[in-house]
Amino acid sequence: MPELTRRSLIKAALAGSAAATLTGCSMLPRKAGSDGLQQYTGAIGLPGDRFGVGAIAPDGKMLWQSPVDTRCHSGCNRPGTAEVLFFERRPGWSFYVLNSETGERLYRIKAADGEHFVGHGVFSPDGRFLYATASRYEPGEGIIAVYDSHNLYQRVNTFELNGVGPHQLTLHPDGQTLIVGLGGILTHPDYDRIKLNLDTMKPALVLVDRLSGEALGQFRPSHHQLSTRHVDVSPDGTIYAAYQYQGPAHERPPLVARYRNGHYEEIDLGEPVHRELGNYIASIIAHPENDLVAIASPVGGTALIFNSRSGKVVEKASIADCAGVEALAGGDFLVSSGRGRLVRLGRGQPATEIANMPVQWDHHLV
Repeated sequence: MPELTRRSLIKAALAGSAAATLTGCSMLPRKAGSDGLQQYTGAIGLPGDRFGVGAIAPDGKMLWQSPVDTRCHSGCNRPGTAEVLFFERRPGWSFYVLNSETGERLYRIKAADGEHFVGHGVFSPDGRFLYATASRYEPGEGIIAVYDSHNLYQRVNTFELNGVGPHQLTLHPDGQTLIVGLGGILTHPDYDRIKLNLDTMKPALVLVDRLSGEALGQFRPSHHQLSTRHVDVSPDGTIYAAYQYQGPAHERPPLVARYRNGHYEEIDLGEPVHRELGNYIASIIAHPENDLVAIASPVGGTALIFNSRSGKVVEKASIADCAGVEALAGGDFLVSSGRGRLVRLGRGQPATEIANMPVQWDHHLV
């Protein structure tokens, strides 16, 4: 449920009105509908316990593969440049800067002492500043680490999130508001990925000013074990959050929330759909060209599309170990699988496999 001060409400309202003045998705990270060659990049597992990052064309053709030192999770494109970044999987001790045209590794940037990355980042609209979610793992404090790409990715700032377990973040179309999924789950590198605080979780969707680091708003889910992990935003400024439920497996809580026009509300996709998703969503993407939103669950082996306004499911497919989703030009979505499949999914048409590769796609496409 929302927790906002009057000042924050005013700021959020201003952010929404600013978004309405933008055309297309010019302030968003580059997606379908942008000019130029379309390319999708993802972390991959390779035979022989090796790892890499791979780039594909929309037709599924592999454009390049670049080796990395350990398993990666997700990343982001640097606007206005031929650079793409990928973060090591939580606990991530580094991120890699690659040439997005060739796959050449340009830099490997290590996390600060006592911190680790959690797999996600986003750039400022001008491509200078990188904002990466991270954790101070001894006290369990979630932060946003800020890096200056003009100075060889030197650390220049830290924003406190006053919470535990941040995961994905993205940038609002206003160009100033960071949208953060605060998962609420405490982990520590010494205990692998064991969840240490399931009874006391405090997940939230958090809005942060990217210039000052000031918290602009915080929205909590209807249950304290609905870990708010993944987020996206449409060109009109509507924000979507996807949950991973940490409570009893037989319960079927809502797994998607929407923030629009000052209201935070959860979307009930129906108990049968929630069962098929296995109480777990790995990716959520709002298509920049239409009113559709796609989600994928590797736990349930299900990917689906719903209408952003009505919440009605309009297309669904069974895809084993599916997790990555991105928008394709023309209105469809590209779904990736940990078993190497790439599937095209759209409204009113059956899921179509466009490639099946000897790689394991990790949870996100960029």
